[in-house]
Amino acid sequence: MNRLSASGPSPQTHQPLETPSFPEKPYSIVDFGAIGDGLTMNTEAVNRAIEACSSEGGGTVHIPPGIWLTGPIQLQSGVNLHAQQGALVLFSRNFDDYPLIHTSYEGIRTVRCMPNIYGKDLTDVAITGKGVFDGSGDAWRPVKRMKMTEHQWKALTSSSGVTDPSGRMWWPSERAIQGAGAVKRLLAEGVLQLEAFEEARDFLRPTLLQLDRCRRVLLDGPIFQNSPSWCLHPWLCEHVTIRNITVKNPWFSQNGDGLDLDSCRYVEVSDSQFDVGDDAICIKSGKDADGRQLGVPCEDISIRDCVVYHGHGGFVIGSEMSGDVRNVSISDCLFIGTDTGLRFKSARGRGGVVEKIRIRNIRMTGIPKDAITFSMFYSHEGPDHPAFKTVSEKTPVFRDFLIEHIQCTSAHQAIEMKGLPEMPVENIRFGHVNIKAKKGISLENVRDVCFTDVSITPAQGPLFSLQACSGIRIERTKRPDTGQLYMEAGGAGTSDIVIRGSAGEVYEVKCAPETDISQVRILTEEVLGSNDA
Repeated sequence: MNRLSASGPSPQTHQPLETPSFPEKPYSIVDFGAIGDGLTMNTEAVNRAIEACSSEGGGTVHIPPGIWLTGPIQLQSGVNLHAQQGALVLFSRNFDDYPLIHTSYEGIRTVRCMPNIYGKDLTDVAITGKGVFDGSGDAWRPVKRMKMTEHQWKALTSSSGVTDPSGRMWWPSERAIQGAGAVKRLLAEGVLQLEAFEEARDFLRPTLLQLDRCRRVLLDGPIFQNSPSWCLHPWLCEHVTIRNITVKNPWFSQNGDGLDLDSCRYVEVSDSQFDVGDDAICIKSGKDADGRQLGVPCEDISIRDCVVYHGHGGFVIGSEMSGDVRNVSISDCLFIGTDTGLRFKSARGRGGVVEKIRIRNIRMTGIPKDAITFSMFYSHEGPDHPAFKTVSEKTPVFRDFLIEHIQCTSAHQAIEMKGLPEMPVENIRFGHVNIKAKKGISLENVRDVCFTDVSITPAQGPLFSLQACSGIRIERTKRPDTGQLYMEAGGAGTSDIVIRGSAGEVYEVKCAPETDISQVRILTEEVLGSNDA
């Protein structure tokens, strides 16, 4: 047996990470009639090779150098699909090549076109080698005008497809535009029959790789690029090892996520690169009622030694997290130019608990938004002075984070945290955080948060801005310039704020009930005197 084992430390799980094993039996797609000329459709040949390999006890299906045009590839148990260096697997641009299937996407049960690479209820499955899998996503994806230069927009709209009535979005076909409304109507009516969704086929973009309910999965080596929607989507999978891969999508790609681990457990991701059009490395567990009903958390996940070049977030949890997320660690990663760095998001209606998250040794640069952000208003509901609502199963909970040894050389804002009035973000520990940003730290509806050995150098505004916060501990922060506003604080419930300097001196911030945030303004020297805190 050829054992493909994971290297490095396993995630902190309740059982060792299992990896797939395969017999030493080679199969070549060429022997099943595949032709790598970039013109011949090889769907049947590739899938026959995979089926033969699996039915004969498993082994490795080789894709040699060449351009292999194909429709959906259906993985089978016991198969290692190995794309050799120089192999380009190019997926068909003909939407009719992709049958409709029942699946989960964006956290809800739905109908979609079959993914470019698909597997369901499998054990021992791998995709390895140095080849390239290209999803031909540019044939499927809508494009927002705001993300194009004028020249690019003119070239796109003159080539094919249609624009919506507002002129702000290009679609590959009129059926794609109409499909959006049709899908919304069908799902609202509870309709999930496949034939009912045929009219919306052009809208139902496939993922590049989706694995449903699989066990012992390995992705090692390939380039996955140009996905029609999400790129890599393991759903309800266990014992997943992802290493040495590259994920590439255009920066403007709609829903162009890199990796979405969705209600999975026992996962290790390492030594990989992401350059995508949406969230890069994302943890999810279902959305709203569907996610709560399924009730399968994403848990026992380890991510390390990865590089993210572009994405809406380098590492993200949510916003679909209704089935809970816990026991996740990410360490020793580099984010270069991601919109935000560490991004945690949800909204009223989600429910679910996100807890026991450990983040260490993250380096960032060129972050145009927040280096670290928590937002419980990832919806159409505005975050400005939100009304208090009753806590229920629909209330999301974010708690118990340890975030330490973080370095960011450039961001718009260092840290922003916005909890719900009825459910503050709580028990967050920041240690040894060094961020250079235009704006400092903004906290609203948070409690029990500790900053230790934190150095933030905002170009404008206060170092700390606190609204409706309690249980805030600040120890040994780097002293900003004399005369700079150190803190502004206020709002209902703002209390128990303690600043401790390096010499042990203590400063307690006092806010009367209902104090407006602008009424408590503390200069640096008032808190720290002439020494660093």
